[in-house]
Amino acid sequence: MRVIITEHARKRLKAPRQDDITVEDIINAAQKIPGHIPTATRFRGFFARSGRVFDIVAKDITAGRLVITVIGK
Repeated sequence: MRVIITEHARKRLKAPRQDDITVEDIINAAQKIPGHIPTATRFRGFFARSGRVFDIVAKDITAGRLVITVIGK
């Protein structure tokens, strides 16, 4: 499945709260979510390679899975 990361989510990766979370971590997390996501939904408890816990907000569109934002813990 194709994962599309919004500019907003990419911008948030530069904030201290999302420190040590990479684009690869986000793609891996989005691909692990099973099923179809018709509306924007928050998914909790993913782990970055660095060990940092984060949440993502995603939904499915015709082009693939859209990651709207990332929330670091």
